[in-house]
Amino acid sequence: MRSWAVAGGVIANADRILMVHNHRRGGRTDWSTPGGVIDDGETVLEGLSREVEEETGLIVRDWTGPLYTVWAEAVDMNWTLRVEVHLANSYLGELNIDDPDGIVREARWVQREAIDELLDGQQLWLREPLMGYLNGDLPETGEYRYRILGSGDSEFRVERI
Repeated sequence: MRSWAVAGGVIANADRILMVHNHRRGGRTDWSTPGGVIDDGETVLEGLSREVEEETGLIVRDWTGPLYTVWAEAVDMNWTLRVEVHLANSYLGELNIDDPDGIVREARWVQREAIDELLDGQQLWLREPLMGYLNGDLPETGEYRYRILGSGDSEFRVERI
């Protein structure tokens, strides 16, 4: 089974949150906070800082967290995912996308009250934890666990466990 360690960063500027527009295989797109897969030999925060700089041009060296953790298991697709999401305490720089993976095509500061609408229709494991954090409604453990059933973009079903 393939396992991914991923980190995400909540970066706030007054009442706005930085969101990135991701273009996935098969033409799918989604919005998320910046972040990505942690490379071998990197700590979560080293990988998160690298991903944020690649995807947004911003430099973040001081993080708080994790704010929450997401676990997802897709047995039928043979993968598991663990995501740690941290809060940026400060940042330097201006928005400038230089994503070597070519996934992030846009970075945008989004008003907090508009994020729910932006995430409408996104995968449950992306939408629910971020909205829980923004609404001050995280589970006591800070963990979200999901099971993905099925094996295709249009065929799978996600349930919280």
